[in-house]
Amino acid sequence: MYAIERTPLSSPAAQALIAALNAELGAAYPEPGATHWTLSAEETDGARGAFLVATRDGTAIGCGAVRLIDADTAELKRMYVAPAARGTGIGKRLVAALEAEAARIGAKRVVLETGVRQEAALGLYARCGYARIPLYGEYVHSPATSVCLGRTL
Repeated sequence: MYAIERTPLSSPAAQALIAALNAELGAAYPEPGATHWTLSAEETDGARGAFLVATRDGTAIGCGAVRLIDADTAELKRMYVAPAARGTGIGKRLVAALEAEAARIGAKRVVLETGVRQEAALGLYARCGYARIPLYGEYVHSPATSVCLGRTL
């Protein structure tokens, strides 16, 4: 059975998933400045965003965050599904849950950044209705490795 719940960023499950994500991204993008890991607990405190953990039969298998970056726009961050759980539909469920959180905090649009080498992620976001947008924020400094996407809620 799957569940997706708000979880503190400091929780052991969140920290383990983020560590796995960081290791995977660090290996895929060894170039200096190619990884963007910035996310604070305050940005996911419920009023400005959320951090979600997906579990299957009590085991943490995925995560993602949403944070407001302006009055109308939320950004998805730290989206990750453990390799053993990929292809099960949990990624799409996580995106939908994060979009619901974005709407809850008042966003009308959702944006995100992913890497050029993350073909599965690019496919997932396309299936969820995301389209390419110009690089924004810190991602303008990594045009060789970053792809920014967005969609209106």
